[in-house]
Amino acid sequence: MVHYREALALQRELVEERRAGRAPDLLLLLEHPPVITLGVRGDGGRSHIVASDERLAALGVDVSETGRGGDVTYHGPGQIVGYPILDLRPDRCDVHRYVRDVEEVMIRTCADHGIEARRINGLTGAWVGDRKIGAIGVRVSRWITSHGFAFNVTTDLGFFDLIVPCGIADRGVTSLERLLGRQPRLDQVEDALARHFAAVFDRRLMPAAIPA
Repeated sequence: MVHYREALALQRELVEERRAGRAPDLLLLLEHPPVITLGVRGDGGRSHIVASDERLAALGVDVSETGRGGDVTYHGPGQIVGYPILDLRPDRCDVHRYVRDVEEVMIRTCADHGIEARRINGLTGAWVGDRKIGAIGVRVSRWITSHGFAFNVTTDLGFFDLIVPCGIADRGVTSLERLLGRQPRLDQVEDALARHFAAVFDRRLMPAAIPA
């Protein structure tokens, strides 16, 4: 569990380390305390926050700008947030392909649990029916990636009522827990995400501790 602003600072540090060749490709898998995050498009999605400041404060929900693409979303306990710090050079310099590959990681993780997730033309993320189980918002700077994906495992979906998720009013959100009717183990889902990420991106997994 890492505060969102701490994770943001860590990503910026690791992006520079990766760019300088002092760090390998990395995948951070974190949880955040309740936070609404804003993208860089337009007002970042601020107009899609439907709860009042007083309501957010009463619930202990922070609001943070990010520097990533996309619109407004929610992060909170029970949601695995993945931050890949990858150098896409020399052969993966295609942002559209990168986003599709991140979607594939979440789709395969759903399949492990007997759930058929899919893409929806014109939208990003992993979808089960018309409900999003995994959101994506990325930043790619000189082919080094940051930000990434948020995968709902045991997330309290009621918090998404505070916003119009990703600015999409006519679709909903879901989680593994809601779809399975039971609580999956977070560590097992993390392992699946990491394993599929390594397969999709042709990397070898080596566990690493987050720097203090």
